[in-house]
Amino acid sequence: MTAPHNIKLAFERESILLPISQLVPLKTLRPGTKGSKKYDQILRSVRAIGLVEAPVVSRDPAHPDRFFLLDGHLRIEALKDIGVEKVECLISSDDETYSYNKRVNRLVPVQEHRMIVRAMQRGVPEAQIAEALGLDAVSVRRRAKMLEGICKEAVDLLHNAPCPFRVFDILRQMMPLRQIEAAELMLGQGNFTAVFARALLVATSENQLVPVARSKPKEQAVVSEQIARMEKELVGLQSQIKSVEETYGIDNLHLTLAKGYVGKLLGNARIVRWLAQNHHEYLSEFQKVADIESVAETSVAAE
Repeated sequence: MTAPHNIKLAFERESILLPISQLVPLKTLRPGTKGSKKYDQILRSVRAIGLVEAPVVSRDPAHPDRFFLLDGHLRIEALKDIGVEKVECLISSDDETYSYNKRVNRLVPVQEHRMIVRAMQRGVPEAQIAEALGLDAVSVRRRAKMLEGICKEAVDLLHNAPCPFRVFDILRQMMPLRQIEAAELMLGQGNFTAVFARALLVATSENQLVPVARSKPKEQAVVSEQIARMEKELVGLQSQIKSVEETYGIDNLHLTLAKGYVGKLLGNARIVRWLAQNHHEYLSEFQKVADIESVAETSVAAE
């Protein structure tokens, strides 16, 4: 099958080295941006290893020597701060500024761990990695060892989850099967906090803990039982929610059809008169159903 010849490329085939002075930002930085942790990390990274991702610009049709900056405003500011005068840019054929950052995937801990390990394997010094990430060398070493003691299945479950570094310290105290259960519970609830992970750890029976974590204080016994019961109820609630999600569309369709049918019945004067004379209690309920504007809105209100 031959590809169509009318496909428009999103970028020009070659990048171009441009003076930063020729770039016109399409948005201004908010006050305090340069004092933020994010900007500090970008500045450190650019200073230590240069640009990883080229800024995106588009040509100004009215001025051939001017370019609009679509994406990479913070990177350009960082380059200015360290005295760089030229930057290699991607030339976009589209001048929409929202389409780039909209699809950015933020770096999560598991991905950061893999990036650090890969950099170390390639011989990048810890000090240089620490400088690029805005961390100290000790933190870099800890992140490099973050997944030690975590089973592969749990890692696969959490590889895109925004888990704090502390969560993996907690999971490491559990046996592999329990790690998987805890990861599934965190995913099911969308809760990746260290507090929730700690609650799961407290609710874990001793035979599901690694030997060094089995010495629990006695005063936690009651709390453990309560959390274990809560965890079971949570699992049951998840099953109910999943069951509702699976049937919601069909149920909503049935309710919509029923509403339409009732409305059609009440459009018949003879039926309304008969109901009023023989089952007036039904008539009032049918009228309420017929007056519903949206089944979905009514369902939300009922909740």
